[in-house]
Amino acid sequence: MTMKSNITETNKSSMKDRLIVALDMESPEGALALVRALKKSVSMFKVGSQLFTKAGPDIVRKIHGLGGRVFLDLKYHDIPSTVAKSGIEAARLGVFMFNVHVSGGGTMMKQCMQMVSESCGREGITRPVIIGVTVLTSICEETLRDDIGISRTIPEQVVHLAMLAKQDGLDGVVASAQEIRGIRDACGQDFLIVTPGIRPSGSAADDQSRIASPAWAMEQGADYLVVGRPITGSPDPLKAVQEILEEMEGAGKNEGFQGPRGQEAK
Repeated sequence: MTMKSNITETNKSSMKDRLIVALDMESPEGALALVRALKKSVSMFKVGSQLFTKAGPDIVRKIHGLGGRVFLDLKYHDIPSTVAKSGIEAARLGVFMFNVHVSGGGTMMKQCMQMVSESCGREGITRPVIIGVTVLTSICEETLRDDIGISRTIPEQVVHLAMLAKQDGLDGVVASAQEIRGIRDACGQDFLIVTPGIRPSGSAADDQSRIASPAWAMEQGADYLVVGRPITGSPDPLKAVQEILEEMEGAGKNEGFQGPRGQEAK
């Protein structure tokens, strides 16, 4: 049996499919209410550590039941067998995409990709997109150097980790908009880039250090944008989504804009 992978879906993505709403919320009921309100305008929702710890795997099933796709943002980082087995369970949940920390190393990433792919092939499951976390968008140069002890600059470290992720078989990485061009140069157009730290005009930076507007991130070549508080904290989340989509669409009309997977926008 030929294993199917969600990676092929990125070639057919519209802007509404490329915006990921981060459900970083305390209330599962509130998260599901937001999915119901937004599901006609956006197709994918991020479930992170807070919501998953509160509600468990059932929150993923409920989002699927409402017609949404899920980016499971648990940033797996453990010994290789534990990460691989966690990835298999994520695939069985039917998530569209999940992530691991690239700093977990090559053996961890290779084993995760191999075991998830083999399991999906045996069980007839569509393999999720598997991406690597490079440097969190909350981290600044001083934190990277003084707290973590890495002498590379953030762009250098991000590109280094992205190249490692590609070498070890991952589909792409999570990175801020500031590093997209460097990743594209190093890893090519067929390597997915998921970009958090998105702040529309007038939004607060909150605890993010490396932020960008939706339009600028798209112009740099992001495949997916992750937006949380500017939507979840808005008095009118649907309006906030529509305004972000308009910014993304506007970027798509700019001359030379690159669409999903490096394809020229139409």
